[in-house]
Amino acid sequence: MARNCIVVNLDRCTGCYGCEVACKMENDIALGEYWNKVVEVGPIGDYPDITRYKVPSMCQQCEDAPCVHVCPTGASYRDPETNIVLVDREKCIGCKYCMMACPYGVRNWNAETKTVEKCTLCGHLTAQGELPACVKSCAAGARFYGDLDDPDSDVSKELARYDADAIHTLEDVGNHPATHYIWSPKHGEWKERI
Repeated sequence: MARNCIVVNLDRCTGCYGCEVACKMENDIALGEYWNKVVEVGPIGDYPDITRYKVPSMCQQCEDAPCVHVCPTGASYRDPETNIVLVDREKCIGCKYCMMACPYGVRNWNAETKTVEKCTLCGHLTAQGELPACVKSCAAGARFYGDLDDPDSDVSKELARYDADAIHTLEDVGNHPATHYIWSPKHGEWKERI
């Protein structure tokens, strides 16, 4: 089964927030809510060796998603066709357990619908063979979408260009996040907690 995800090459990311804006516009996300949020990390280190970078944070498409395990109604689920973690708004009772269970804080409460929302990897676009809005709009060409298990996918090809010490995930607390970040040691220290 596919392991679709996004890979973000922070060596190329300019921190322009274009991915954040494209996500909000494509998915009609309310003011103050984010499915993709750019978080600044740093400054880290001591002068003159200081690191600072921006990390776009969205659903990490965890292989063992805690949000799915805690949902009492099955509203948070893994799609059997795409293997993407999603939320069924019709089944969501607004308990917010999934929001509490997410180790990355990337689920949002929609006050209007009284349901939880999150990144869907733009399933409405990818089902038509298009790229997610954040990937399409990345001016620096720093975002990639595809199947980690397919060596010919964009994500696999991009990861193959780098040594293991440049490839990272956010902190794995037993959930095995699929989203990967590229941050080369020559640019500074990687922090897995944001």
